[in-house]
Amino acid sequence: MLENANQEILTKILNFNNPAITKQFLETLQSKNALYHKIIQNSPDLIWLKDSNGLYLLCNQRFVDFVGIPESDILGQSDTTLKAPNLSDLLKVNAEEAIALDPIVYVIENQATFANDGHCEVIEVTQSPLYDEAGNLLGILGIGHNVTIRKQSELKLQKSEERLALAMRGANDGLWDWNLQTDEVYYSPRWKSMLGYEPHELEHHFRTWLNLVHPEDKAPVLEQIRAYIAGTAHTFEAEMRMQHKDGQIVYVLSRAFLVHRNLDNQAIRLVGTHVDITERKKADLFDDKHAEILKMIATGIPAPAIYDEIALLYEGQHAGLRCSMLELENGRLLHGGAPSLPKEYCEAVHGLENGPEVGSCGTSTYTGKRVLVENIETDPKWAKLKSAALPHGLRCCWSEPIKSSSGEVLGAFGMYYNHPALPNEEELNDLISAARLASIVMERDHAQKRIRQLAYTDILTGLASRAHLYQTVEASIQGYKRYHHRFSLLYIDLDDFKGVNDSLGHDAGDLLLKEIAKRLQVVCSKLDFVARLSGDEFCIVLRDMEKEEYSAAAIAQRCLKQISYPLELCGRYITPACSIGIANFPEDGTDLATLLKAADTALYAAKAKGKNQYVFYEPELTKQAEYRFQIEQYLRQAIEKKELYLVFQPQIHLKTGKIAGIEALARWHHPTLGNIPPQDFIPTAERIGMIKPLTEWVLKTACKQVASWHHKGFAVSPMSVNISPEHFLDNDFVPFIQHLLEETKIKAKHLNLEVTESVVQTNPKNLEVFQQLKSLGVSIAIDDFGTGFSSFASLKHLTVDYLKLDKYFIDDMAIDRKSQVLLRSMIDMGHNLGHGIIAEGVETVEQVQMLRQLGCDVAQGYLFSRPLEGKKVPNFLRDKI
Repeated sequence: MLENANQEILTKILNFNNPAITKQFLETLQSKNALYHKIIQNSPDLIWLKDSNGLYLLCNQRFVDFVGIPESDILGQSDTTLKAPNLSDLLKVNAEEAIALDPIVYVIENQATFANDGHCEVIEVTQSPLYDEAGNLLGILGIGHNVTIRKQSELKLQKSEERLALAMRGANDGLWDWNLQTDEVYYSPRWKSMLGYEPHELEHHFRTWLNLVHPEDKAPVLEQIRAYIAGTAHTFEAEMRMQHKDGQIVYVLSRAFLVHRNLDNQAIRLVGTHVDITERKKADLFDDKHAEILKMIATGIPAPAIYDEIALLYEGQHAGLRCSMLELENGRLLHGGAPSLPKEYCEAVHGLENGPEVGSCGTSTYTGKRVLVENIETDPKWAKLKSAALPHGLRCCWSEPIKSSSGEVLGAFGMYYNHPALPNEEELNDLISAARLASIVMERDHAQKRIRQLAYTDILTGLASRAHLYQTVEASIQGYKRYHHRFSLLYIDLDDFKGVNDSLGHDAGDLLLKEIAKRLQVVCSKLDFVARLSGDEFCIVLRDMEKEEYSAAAIAQRCLKQISYPLELCGRYITPACSIGIANFPEDGTDLATLLKAADTALYAAKAKGKNQYVFYEPELTKQAEYRFQIEQYLRQAIEKKELYLVFQPQIHLKTGKIAGIEALARWHHPTLGNIPPQDFIPTAERIGMIKPLTEWVLKTACKQVASWHHKGFAVSPMSVNISPEHFLDNDFVPFIQHLLEETKIKAKHLNLEVTESVVQTNPKNLEVFQQLKSLGVSIAIDDFGTGFSSFASLKHLTVDYLKLDKYFIDDMAIDRKSQVLLRSMIDMGHNLGHGIIAEGVETVEQVQMLRQLGCDVAQGYLFSRPLEGKKVPNFLRDKI
């Protein structure tokens, strides 16, 4: 090629400015260098040479054919003087501009028309400047190469790729192309958008797939790929779950359709597609789950469990959807199922009376029509309920009434989103479908309730039947295992009922039984349970957790009085009477049979005493009831008579062994009853309204004692005092504490108030009192933590300083692994929330060692010290120092 021609010859050519001499020299050159001339003339490329002034010095036949001007008319001319219209299409820029753009080489690709026959070619033009040894420009060598065939191939390939891309886009496929040697993988834009990503957001590497595929699907899919690459499997087709950018699961069908292998038959490239089959899989899962729910209905699974499954079924159809089902009973909305809605919201709705301003569901059950609320915050139908919905992010709600086959409104199905919206066609169809499915469950449940009512109701009196009583007692026994709620069983039998039947007839006896049933219901509260066992036998279950044994006696006395009122029966006045046997759970039995036997034994004892009597199963219980009555009477004057006093139990820091605080405990010594334990007089104080003055006395006495110790140089603090939940309802309690601190001149940090778990509720009043107390600077502890009504969710709203672990857990920790697990969980949770942990009831060294291992901060109990009189505390402090 001309690029390799003798530079010396070219230099001589370019140094001749006289065209005649140049021509002569070229003729000489051509004769001496016939080979170069032949190469130039027969080259399929266009070749030309210009001097430094842009005048043509040389060109070949291809260039002549292109320009359409004889060679003799080209030489010595420039681009501007040469009259060749198509020359500008070829060069686009002149030589000087080419040099300015790139002093080394300039390449451009153009479509040009040949003047000799008019055909077009795509020419790739290269213009290379030539310099002498001093760097002076000698001229420019130009070469035009025909790339038409290449460009046609490239265009054909581009169109083919575009057609493939269009076809795959239409088929909803994403392409992947895996280089097995480098693990580089090309993912098409559709492949990425299928998972919610922009083209630039995912790395083209195999680890991208590894990071996005579901962990449970990764191993089996890789195994299929290996088998296909190895040739042991003829096809590769696998369904898998992949992670969408928004966190949702996308179901994908992956297929490989091409394997490239090298000469050694090793697979080096694998190409395939991804198809989004999420909708199909969702449909399949929906059908399977729908069939499972129908089976649950058919097999009698309890309605609440099915309600939750229905909600989850439709929630799985739409991202971000939360569903609920409410039952309508006596005009009130009752919680049915809402597995994804906040518990606080469900509790706020439960029991509300339906109406036009009680949200979407309340309105739909009220009107019997579909209600679609786009924005909860602004819609008047949510006026009474939006304060419960908005804090949990609920912004729209659509409700469909759930109706029976006869058109009766049974409840409502609700759909919620966290953004204002109205349903699209698919969501609306699902709303209707869900309500219809729920109606099957509710109708079945209502039918079962009617059947149970017949089985569990005494037809004559309308009271609960024997079967219902047994079920209720069993439920109360099970409830005790979780909540420690005690109850009493009153076994009632009419005296001389046989005489009424014999003298007045069975119809008169039935009328008497009906009247007795009414009178028993008058005596009992709504929490109590009344049943007729058989004949003239009745039973009452006293379930009020606040009542003690004497409460059973009080109810028994009222029963005796109420039943004994005379009544007219078949024209005759009679005075009914009854005998009552009382058994208490769990003292008199921990199972149904034992309790009934105990109550029946006590009933016979009552009849043996002369009838119209009540008897506790054990005589000691009656004495205890009388004893508590005495406590009630004496306690009212105990403070004035200065029969109460305080003892103090130190609290020890487990890491240092030093005093961490001290707890004030009330004690009562009565002149005739002797020492009365706190578990006897504290509940009585709460029941008769004495707990406030009692607590205030303890607070005053304790604070004065702290001040006295501090004055004597004994810095013991904080002083812990138990506070009744009733104080959180008292507007004067916080001012009382503030005044007490000022009066005794002790700092707020020296006082620690212990409250029971029932106070840990996020009602506005409790939160307000907590905040006010903390603003004073006093510390607050939750007493008996883990056994009562603590709402863990509420703890984050309360500025609590300490959690006191109940002795119940400490007693069992050495032998019960579950207690250890619970303790660790509560300690870790308390620390994570910033609370100190105090263990009470510590009695052994082993317990201390285990508590230290679990990370407990402070402990108190008999191991360290029994409660001390105030005058003995300084000596204890000196010993610890």
